Amino acid sequence: MKKIVVASDSFKGSLSSKDVAQSASRGIHEIYPRCEIVQVNVADGGEGTVDAVVEALGGSFITISVKNPLDYPVAATYGIAGDTAVIEMASASGLPLIAAEERDPSKTSTYGTGEMILDAINRGCRNFLVGIGGSATNDAGTGMLQALGFRFIDAQGNEIERCCGGILGEIAQIDDSQVPAEVRESTFTIACDVDTPFCGSIGAAYVFAPQKGASPQMVESLDKGMASFAKVIEQKYSLDIVPIAGAGAAGGMGGAFHAFLNGTLRSGVEMVLDAINFNDVIADADLVITGEGKVDFQTPKGKTAAGVLARTKKMGIPTVAIGGCVEPCAELNAMGFAGIYPILEETVPLEVAMQHDFASANVTKTVARIIKNWE
Repeated sequence: MKKIVVASDSFKGSLSSKDVAQSASRGIHEIYPRCEIVQVNVADGGEGTVDAVVEALGGSFITISVKNPLDYPVAATYGIAGDTAVIEMASASGLPLIAAEERDPSKTSTYGTGEMILDAINRGCRNFLVGIGGSATNDAGTGMLQALGFRFIDAQGNEIERCCGGILGEIAQIDDSQVPAEVRESTFTIACDVDTPFCGSIGAAYVFAPQKGASPQMVESLDKGMASFAKVIEQKYSLDIVPIAGAGAAGGMGGAFHAFLNGTLRSGVEMVLDAINFNDVIADADLVITGEGKVDFQTPKGKTAAGVLARTKKMGIPTVAIGGCVEPCAELNAMGFAGIYPILEETVPLEVAMQHDFASANVTKTVARIIKNWE
């Protein structure tokens, strides 16, 4: 073989995407010492997306102080590559940033995510790739929008000082007259792998708010607020946000990006692969190796390995998948991988399997075995 591309997601809790690629490369070189190996960091729009894209594009990382979902200061990191900013909203507005006993989606806000975006704009960024998984919020993105200059007015004509999930029903008007031109000039691509609508029985509040600390009564109240806000959006922008697939992602953040910032909602892995020019990377490859921590029935549903395979199949490049754990099923078998391999040959305690050095060594051994049998 002349060229092999390694493009695996992280094995969560043990190996980063970069770690997997380096470990796999050692296995390849055991069999083909002169083979060209291209290591590509990839992710599916969730954890690891910023690292994957920024490292692939040769960018840098920025850490600033922003407000967490309850307005406490928190250090949030995002990436910049040229005029592109890569942001995970969880860095500022994520559920792990607040204690379990404080989780309340009627009070949490996405303001900190808006602060990250504004900081990147002030540094010259005009192109944004944003992952919106793992939020603690159900404010329909109003906190983020406030940070970017949007104003929300109640029925008495007063500006609402702090937007959160609990006040959505109070919003009667939207004032976007003070939004900076730089915000309007920017483009936003949003990693969104759910098709949840903005509100309703399968909308943002009913599907996600219970995981964020909402009681059944609060869920009902939040949904009413979302429905009310959706009508205000329709009056302002002549856009019915309710049925748009993905509008309910991250407590309505998907809808906010689409309605207010003309954002495009995309598959997370597709967003990442496009950002790193993946098709060009694999164009002359003899084999592609991908993978993730657990390869199972969920893999075909927008996971990294599925996104990689979709690209390689179109180009006729054989592709194998490796996983910390592999659970065979009909869905996997039908995908078209040339092979799917667990990195463990025998059962070991989970705490052992998750150790960095142990997992790394097993990736190397597994890949060496794959390559040797490929001859």
